[in-house]
Amino acid sequence: MTTQSTGAPFAHAARGVRGYDAQAVDAFLERARVSFQGGGGLTSDDVRTASFPLVRGGFDVPSVDAALARLEDAMAARERDARIRETGAGAWVAGAKSEAQELLGRMSRPEGHRFDRVAWHRSGYSVVEVDIVATRISRYFAAGEPITADQVRSAAFHPQRGGYREEQVDAALDAAVRVILAVR
Repeated sequence: MTTQSTGAPFAHAARGVRGYDAQAVDAFLERARVSFQGGGGLTSDDVRTASFPLVRGGFDVPSVDAALARLEDAMAARERDARIRETGAGAWVAGAKSEAQELLGRMSRPEGHRFDRVAWHRSGYSVVEVDIVATRISRYFAAGEPITADQVRSAAFHPQRGGYREEQVDAALDAAVRVILAVR
């Protein structure tokens, strides 16, 4: 069943292609609007991890994802500014530096050993593909080589038997996005 949008400016997915459920997207964006206007509740992490059911006639996935990325950026900037007001710039810099150091330590491990692996008979993320992204993140933290939050957000990996544990990789990438947004 196709749901009707309450006015979010997204095109619907092409005929025969599934898109995000319009009602779920509209409800989430309403919660985000209230939160952004001071009602609290949602954080940039919530926006980054938002997911919606896929339905026929739903909203175009790339359009919604792009809007969510912009919303996450705005919420992260607001959260950073609030933390600086509450704890001072020195404490904020120390916290961001600490998280960046922790990530650099993980991302600088030898290739093939950056994350825990799943059992040989289970699928995880492709070790080679994750290591490529981890190397780019490591170079960002160690030498300032450019990488954007969008590039990290859009990283996708093929499945591999005995690959890296997905939850661990996802958590590290989320933390990398959080730090990249914090230091903008």
